[in-house]
Amino acid sequence: MPFVAHMPLPTLETVSRRGQEVLSLEEALKQDIRELHIGFLNMMPDAALQATEVQFMRLVGGSNQIAQFYVYPFTIPELPRSPETQAYIDRYYVSFDDLRRDGLDALIITGANVANPSLQQEPFWEPLQEIINWANEHVTSTLCSCLATHAIAQALHSIERRRLPKKRWGVYTHRITGAYHPLLRDINTRFDVPHSRNNDVSRAQLEAAGFTVLVYSEEGGVHMAVGPDKLRIVYLQGHPEYDRVSLLKEYKREVNRFIAGERADYPPHPDNYFSPAAAEIADEYHHIVENGLRQGTPIPPFPEAQIKPHLDNTWRDTGKAIFNNWLGLVYQLTNVDRKIPFVDGINPDDPLGLKK
Repeated sequence: MPFVAHMPLPTLETVSRRGQEVLSLEEALKQDIRELHIGFLNMMPDAALQATEVQFMRLVGGSNQIAQFYVYPFTIPELPRSPETQAYIDRYYVSFDDLRRDGLDALIITGANVANPSLQQEPFWEPLQEIINWANEHVTSTLCSCLATHAIAQALHSIERRRLPKKRWGVYTHRITGAYHPLLRDINTRFDVPHSRNNDVSRAQLEAAGFTVLVYSEEGGVHMAVGPDKLRIVYLQGHPEYDRVSLLKEYKREVNRFIAGERADYPPHPDNYFSPAAAEIADEYHHIVENGLRQGTPIPPFPEAQIKPHLDNTWRDTGKAIFNNWLGLVYQLTNVDRKIPFVDGINPDDPLGLKK
C-alpha cells in the first residue's frame, strides 16, 4: 500500500526508487482511502539512522492494508549527534510535542547504541519513559525493536536484561510457540530471523512477568512477545527489518576495528549467515589481514562486493507478514480521528479476538 509524501523526507524517495508506491499529498487527498498515522522513534546512531528508516519503512510499505501510511520520524534530542546528522534531523524529523498534540495510530521504536553500565544511565532513558507512558494512553499499539524492548520491559515490568556469554549474532531458525495471537495469522510456523545483540531477555523472565512468548528459537532466544495487554506493546528482540547485507556490514565494521587495533580478536562469522562460498572469501581475507599485520604490508579493502552475491535473505517475507498483521489490527482498533480506540462492533471483553 502507498506511503504519502506529506513531507520532503529523502527516505520516501529512496523507497520509491526501490519499487514502493509513494503518493504525492495532492494525489492522496483525492483518494477515499483510510489513513494510518505511524510514529517512528529512531534512536539509532548517526551511521545507521537513515538506513534504519528505509528498512522499517519497507516493512510498513510491504503491508497489504487498504490504507495510506503517514510516517512521522522523530528522535530524542538528548542523543549525541554530528552536525550533519543533526541538520538532517532538524530538516526532516518532527517533534514529539507535535505528535503528542496531533495523535498517532501506531508507534515504532528502534534500538540504540549504549555506552553505560546500566540503561538508566543512557541519555534516552528518561525521554523514552515519557514517550512510552504517553503511547500507552493514546496509541493503539507500539512495536519495539531490540534495545527498545529491553529498555521498556525493564521500565514497565522490572525485567532486567542479562549479559550473554558471547554476542548473539547471526541468522537463527525460529518457531511459533503455539500461543494463539492474531499477530501470527497466516505466517510460517518456522522461519529465520537475524539477531545482533550482547544482552538478552529470556523466555523464562518474560513468562514469569505474565508475557506471552509468540516466536522462539532454541539457539536465538525470544524473537517476539506481547505483554499482558496483548497488543498495547509488541516486543521484538530480532531484526526482521535487516537487509540481506546488514550483518555483512556489521562483520566488515568489526574486521576493520580489528585492523585498526580497536578489538583484540578477529571477529567470528555471524552464525548461519555465510554460505560456503562467502565463508571461503571471508576466511581468505582473514589470512591476508593476519599476514599484513604480521609483516607490516598494506592490507587491501574488505571484499564486500565479492561476498555479497553469496548471501541470502531468508526472513523478509515473514517479517512483512507480521507487520501486515500488526497494522491490520491497528487499523481495526482505531477510529479515523486517531484519538480513541474504535469499539463499535467489537466485543469489549475480547477486542482482539483472542478468545477462541
